[in-house]
Amino acid sequence: MNLTLRKPTMPLQRRHFIALSTLAASAGSFRGALAASAPSEDSLKGWRQYEITTKVQVSEKTPRARVWIPVPVKHLENYQHTLDLSFNAPGAKKVELVAQPGSDVRMVMVEWADASAAQTVEITSRIATRDIAADLGGSGHERRLPAAALRPYLQPTSLAPLHGIVKETADRIQADAGHPRDAVGKARAIYEWIVANATRNPAVAGCGTGDVSYTLTSGNLSGKCADLNGLFTALARAVGVPARDVYGVRVEDSARGFKSLGKSGDITKAQHCRAQFHAEGLGWVPVDPADVAKVMLEEQPGGLPKDAPKVRAAKALLFGAWEGNWMAYNTAADVRLPGSERVEGFLMYPQGETANGRLDSLDPANFSYTIASRKLA
Repeated sequence: MNLTLRKPTMPLQRRHFIALSTLAASAGSFRGALAASAPSEDSLKGWRQYEITTKVQVSEKTPRARVWIPVPVKHLENYQHTLDLSFNAPGAKKVELVAQPGSDVRMVMVEWADASAAQTVEITSRIATRDIAADLGGSGHERRLPAAALRPYLQPTSLAPLHGIVKETADRIQADAGHPRDAVGKARAIYEWIVANATRNPAVAGCGTGDVSYTLTSGNLSGKCADLNGLFTALARAVGVPARDVYGVRVEDSARGFKSLGKSGDITKAQHCRAQFHAEGLGWVPVDPADVAKVMLEEQPGGLPKDAPKVRAAKALLFGAWEGNWMAYNTAADVRLPGSERVEGFLMYPQGETANGRLDSLDPANFSYTIASRKLA
C-alpha cells in the first residue's frame, strides 16, 4: 500500500499527536511504505547510506498489546536525511505512523487485540548521513534562526530544570572561564568542565535517565550519554545558549580509529544520545562530551587517562564535529505516547505495554526486539 502525507485539518496545537499515515487491515496483515521527500541520489554523493531494520515481537502474549517504535528524523541539518521508510505488522489491529506536533519525533504505533495473533512488526528505514564539522574559527555563514524558532531550546524539561543547582553550576562554570560572551565560548566552557569532571558509569542501565538534577546532586558526577550530554544541554540553556539533545543509535564502526565509538551489524544495544548548541553564523554545532568519557573508560582494557593521545584526540574532535556513523531519531523531550497516559522524558528505545503492564524497554531479549544496520553505499 502506498501512503502519502496529508495536511492535518485540525490545528496542531490542539492535538498531542497527528497520524501521518494509518493502515487499514487487509487479510489480517498491515503493510505500508512511506517515501520521504529527500534529496536526489546525485546530491548525496559522498554521503553514507544505511538500511536499518527494527523487528519487535511482543513475547508476553495477552489480548491487548501496544508498541511505540521511534523511526529516524526526516532531516537533521547538514547531517542526515531519511530516504525511505516501510513497515509490516501482520495480525495487528491498527498501525499508525504518528508525529508529536511542535517536535521532530516520529514513531510507528502498533496495536494488537488478539493473543493468538503474531504480535510482530518490522520497520525498515533507509538513511543517508555524513561527517560534519563546524568552522569554529570562521565568521560563519549559516542563516540566523528567528528567536521564536530557538525559544524551545532554551526551555526547561521534566528531566532538565534550569533553576537551582543547574543554574548555579552553569553560572559558576562561566565565571571560572572568565565570563565568555559568545555562544561558542560559553558552550566550550561547559564542554571542558564536563570532560574534566564527569565520568562514564558502566553500571548505569541503558543510556541513563537524563535526570540532570540527580546527576549534579548525587555526589558522583557520572552516568552515560543521556546523563552527560543531557547535562551539557541543560547547562547551556541555563546561560542562554540554545541547545538540544539528539537521540539515536550507532550504525557503523568508527572510521576514525575509535573502537568504542561505533557499532555495526547487530545494533540492538547501540543507542546513543548526542548534543548540539546553536551559535549565530554557525547554526547547530555538534558536541559529544559523553563520548570523550566513553573513550577514557572503554577504548582499551583498564581505561585511559585524560591526557592520553586518544582521549585528547576525541576531546578535540567532539567539540564541533560528529562522525557520520550514527543515526538520529529525534531531538524531542517529554514525548507523549499516543493512546496512553505515558509521557517519556525522551524516545530512543522501542516502548511497549500489554494487558499486564509496561514492558522493559532496556531488556530487548524479553521484550523482545532487535535492530540491525547494513551499509548500502
